[in-house]
Amino acid sequence: MKIPAISIPIVEIPLEKNIRLFLKREDLIHPQISGNKYWKLFYNINSYLEQNPADPFLITFGGAFSNHIAAVAALGKEGHLKTVGIIRGEELQDKWQENPTLKLAQENGMDFRFVTREMYRDKETLTQILEKEFPQALIIPEGGTNERAVQGIKYMLTEETKSFDYLCTAVGTGGTIAGISKYAGKKQQVLGFKAVDDQSLYNKVSELSTRNNFQLIEAHDGKYGKITDENIRFINDFKQKFGIQLDPVYTGKMMKKLFEMIEKKEFPEESRILAFHTGGLQGIFGANELLKKQNRELIRF
Repeated sequence: MKIPAISIPIVEIPLEKNIRLFLKREDLIHPQISGNKYWKLFYNINSYLEQNPADPFLITFGGAFSNHIAAVAALGKEGHLKTVGIIRGEELQDKWQENPTLKLAQENGMDFRFVTREMYRDKETLTQILEKEFPQALIIPEGGTNERAVQGIKYMLTEETKSFDYLCTAVGTGGTIAGISKYAGKKQQVLGFKAVDDQSLYNKVSELSTRNNFQLIEAHDGKYGKITDENIRFINDFKQKFGIQLDPVYTGKMMKKLFEMIEKKEFPEESRILAFHTGGLQGIFGANELLKKQNRELIRF
């Protein structure tokens, strides 16, 4: 993987307040390996390939609409690497073709193994089994989060990001906020908007970051992947007003919560806030399939 020869734009979201809000468009970094996924995979893949494995082979984990699964599959196709996705939920085995994320991953060359949710939760045992079966493979954690991923996230921070008081990101497995926290300026505060109700995240992020300059904020609406009607309306209104597409699992929830905090005057006057758009837009196709079945408003995409 190479550092892309593009400049990631930072755009201002106009507010009629004495606070300035900006969005860094990491979603534009690559058509399919977008946002934080590109940087989380950057050192993982490069370090692995530097070892010159005889038969390069990537294995990773994810759920039905996983952005990480989609990104690894796209990377495999681009780099001519075999990929296997360990997918949570045996019920998907006979109907994965109906799932937009898995169908796209398969079109990009990924093979699947479907495991029970109970087995999926025991990643340590599952990883040990895979290591014995595929000793030459690179096994990438769920969401891509590990120390090498944190190292790659430093590329999301540039000379341009140093002028901001607050750096904001959505949080899933914790790798992105850990990287932003680790490499942020001394006076910058890092805010992580949790898309999952995981009480272990703070300790995990602290361990990877080694700093205490971050805060985790609940933004998951009670459940990972839950999409409320209010969230849909916010995403559609945001697209209409500012011309920027958000996803319903991560960036939509982050920006909605951020707007609420600004409205409640939780930031000091004259604050400069930068939020990172971490991609994940492929998940909209799957979300809309579910919303159609529920006869609910769709996300305009």
